[in-house]
Amino acid sequence: MNIPGPIDPPARLLMGPGPIGAYPSVLRAMSAPLVGQYDPFMTATMTETQELYRGVWATANDATLLIDGTSRAGIEAALVSLIRPGDRVLVPVFGRFGHLLAEIAERAMAEVHTIETDWGQVFPPSVIEEAIVRVRPALLALVQGDTSTTMNQPLDEVGAICAKHGVLFYTDATASLGGNAFEADAWGLDAATAGLQKCLGGPSGSAPLTLSDRAFEIVQARKKIEAGIREPGDPSAPDFVRSNYFDLGMILDYWGPRRLNHHTEATSMLYAARECARVLLLEGRDAVIERHRVAGSAMLAGVQALGLTVFGDLGHKMNNVVAVEIPEGVPGDAARAALLDDFGIEIGTSFGPLHGRVWRIGTMGYNARKDAVLTTLAALEATLARFGVAVPAGAGVDAATDIYAGAA
Repeated sequence: MNIPGPIDPPARLLMGPGPIGAYPSVLRAMSAPLVGQYDPFMTATMTETQELYRGVWATANDATLLIDGTSRAGIEAALVSLIRPGDRVLVPVFGRFGHLLAEIAERAMAEVHTIETDWGQVFPPSVIEEAIVRVRPALLALVQGDTSTTMNQPLDEVGAICAKHGVLFYTDATASLGGNAFEADAWGLDAATAGLQKCLGGPSGSAPLTLSDRAFEIVQARKKIEAGIREPGDPSAPDFVRSNYFDLGMILDYWGPRRLNHHTEATSMLYAARECARVLLLEGRDAVIERHRVAGSAMLAGVQALGLTVFGDLGHKMNNVVAVEIPEGVPGDAARAALLDDFGIEIGTSFGPLHGRVWRIGTMGYNARKDAVLTTLAALEATLARFGVAVPAGAGVDAATDIYAGAA
């Protein structure tokens, strides 16, 4: 057997739609020593991390915790725990990840109803309310920022609409949390999930989640504790959650005062998630969102100055990612490969109707900074020229620099 050498990844500047490069302090946190899952340091760190994420989410929700797994694990835990078989679920779809929510809801045995708009657009609140009145769902599942289209769906009026009609309101904030405004309590969210690998500046593998008191009551009403750890008087609901790993009732008992064993918490990922939240709150929530706004504005100005056409409704673009139309005659994948090979910079392609039509360039987390933006624009200019595109020399960097100068 040929034993490979130690892991030695190449140097990369990840400027795609995610994952991105982690904050250096997050990587250091992940190398901290492991402790036992019930060590006082471990349980104290879990409790501390919960409080930090209440600050990140802007919520007072007691039921705020991490799901061990990627951001999709958080989505599935929320939906499978909140959806009873046969519940009507409404999913407004404006990109790939709305389709994902519908897929997961269907697997949770929901009666799924969707409304759709063109990729590159978002839904006015009135359209969502009309669909709620027509469908009468138990739950609305709505993506906030969909990186497949770069659109940021406004949520600030949706919570009140859901409350008015008695509908539970869940959002997937995987790609938006930390880089765009998000107010869980003020906007009336009942459940929200995210991931670390976008604006929070960490690795994929841990999914922050928060539940309102109303959502928590639904989860509690479906609780069924495993026979091997069940105690006299513990509930065993007939409509229990059909997933063991993603049963939020049991996971909440693990994170709560009972510390009732469910799984072994992923210690290094806990450290990473804690550090992501600590870094964000230390810089300041509003300051981090503003940093993402400025970086995104600089990248937008830069690609426009290079003559690239930007995809989608710019009035509803996410702060942290921009989609540009691939110039005619340029082989999109070959140009991306050249950017990676020559400069060590990764940008993304897209999915569905946008596959091969746009590149997606991200400015998020640790990489939402001036040097990363300017380096990417300079490399993109050189790559476009190599593939025969006439670009004004230095225009992208100059335009981005002007944005930063104005922000300063």
